[in-house]
Amino acid sequence: MNFKRHRRLRSTESMRSLIRENHIHKEDLIYPIFLVEGTNIRNPVASMPKVEQISLDLLENEIKEVWNLGIRSIILFGVPNDCDKDNYGSGAYAENGIIQRGIRTVKKSCPEIIVIADTCLCEYTDHGHCGLIEDGEVLNDETLPLLQKTAVSQAKAGADIIAPSNMMDGFVAAIRTALDENGFGHLPIMSYAIKYASAFYGPFRDAAQSAPKFGDRRSYQMDPANRYEAMRELESDLVEGADFIIVKPALSYMDIIRDVRNNCTLPVVAYNVSGEYAMVKAAAQNGWIDEKRLVMEIITSFKRAGADLIITYHAKEICNWLDGK
Repeated sequence: MNFKRHRRLRSTESMRSLIRENHIHKEDLIYPIFLVEGTNIRNPVASMPKVEQISLDLLENEIKEVWNLGIRSIILFGVPNDCDKDNYGSGAYAENGIIQRGIRTVKKSCPEIIVIADTCLCEYTDHGHCGLIEDGEVLNDETLPLLQKTAVSQAKAGADIIAPSNMMDGFVAAIRTALDENGFGHLPIMSYAIKYASAFYGPFRDAAQSAPKFGDRRSYQMDPANRYEAMRELESDLVEGADFIIVKPALSYMDIIRDVRNNCTLPVVAYNVSGEYAMVKAAAQNGWIDEKRLVMEIITSFKRAGADLIITYHAKEICNWLDGK
């Protein structure tokens, strides 16, 4: 009989490892950290088991743990007190804002780690939207100068990468101009270029306390039904000067990750978002899945789809699993 013997290359674990096409490395992982005001605070996020908001005084030990696990990149999210929020999101660009202090703390304790600063206003506005509001509408062009101020303040604090997540038109061009004009032409921009208006963000908004007080974000984040629109967003960010391209969410958008990979040579970042994490944790807690196998399969699938880097709340666990723990 004449037929292909594909199973020859699957016969043993050693053989499967020999021809494996995609691998997860610790250096691929970016770990998110939520910072809150106060001292000695670890607030568990109910919808995200093992994820906590931590106060700045605990950040140094957190970074030591992350570094010792082998994680080389983190992304910081600030959670200011409600009384510090206003219509302009001024805490986002305050010299002593929570993210600015967090960046300085990290770089002082572990200069080698890559600090990525999430650059948005939603955590800092009293209305929870990512830009200035007028008559219930999010203003695009009027928001851009505030994003410029935020990016420059984060750069001055010592951020290694600026990651704007607001989805205003022209945000990459505006931030690139501001960084260049203020002596930070060397800093790369990790753009949330392709960010969908997704129901998968719910647990994150609990963690970051950034849910909009009215309406939703569908007027500036992308429609989950659209694929070609992602290519238009990608084209704009490439022209405007992005250095990394984020696709968010990741699990339901691997076709988009592949499209991006096929259409650009920049590093592609998959954001394994909070809802994706929460679903896995809930199923694992109920004994319905093998958590380790499922997480590693999901993360590997992002790499197979074309991602170079992965932002994930599973990062610590993945490092332990890679070490055989």
